[in-house]
Amino acid sequence: MVAALGDLTSGPVLPRLREAMLESAEGRQILKERPRVNSETVDMNKLAMLPEGTFGNAYVTWLERCGVTPDTREPVHYVDDPELAYVMQRYRESHDFYHCLCGLPVNVESELALKFFEFANLGLPMAGFAAAFGHLRLTHAKRERLFREFVPWAVKCGGSAQSLITVYWENRWEQNIADMKKEFGIWDPPEPRWSRPLSEAKAAAAKRAAAYAQQPSSTL
Repeated sequence: MVAALGDLTSGPVLPRLREAMLESAEGRQILKERPRVNSETVDMNKLAMLPEGTFGNAYVTWLERCGVTPDTREPVHYVDDPELAYVMQRYRESHDFYHCLCGLPVNVESELALKFFEFANLGLPMAGFAAAFGHLRLTHAKRERLFREFVPWAVKCGGSAQSLITVYWENRWEQNIADMKKEFGIWDPPEPRWSRPLSEAKAAAAKRAAAYAQQPSSTL
């Protein structure tokens, strides 16, 4: 239902996002190659073997810490133009990269903070709807902190950062994530509430890498 609403409300914005991609060499390459993000196209074991501080390693660690996979994104059903449908799909499948880059978990308040960020950065109506009404699910204290601390960060950072729809994430696995944030104009949000310590997630990612390294032909 949420995905369908996203499809139906995104029509006026998708051509603008496509234009932003066409104005960027990286974005044009994405539209030409149309990469997909799921556990079949992204080798998590290889990413776990990358050095700490790289985007690929940070992404796997984020997945471990949040207990999620890249296989939960609904396909686009209600956008007729194939290229615009891909732009919408690309946004959905890149959502977790935004989480990782911004250092936000997947609890309600962090999701809402990211929706404010996405609306400021991309202008998708569904992100705006979620940001406008999703806060009603929060307690008074969490809602107060959301609007006092996270929303100002999200609006300012998302509004001034490079349009993230133009980023070819899969070509940047080995890049330093701190350098990427500087390049895109992104700075850290207020400290969010995590359900799992970072040390545990790093240990899980390291265990994955060690197990993969013992397999034959396990080269990056």
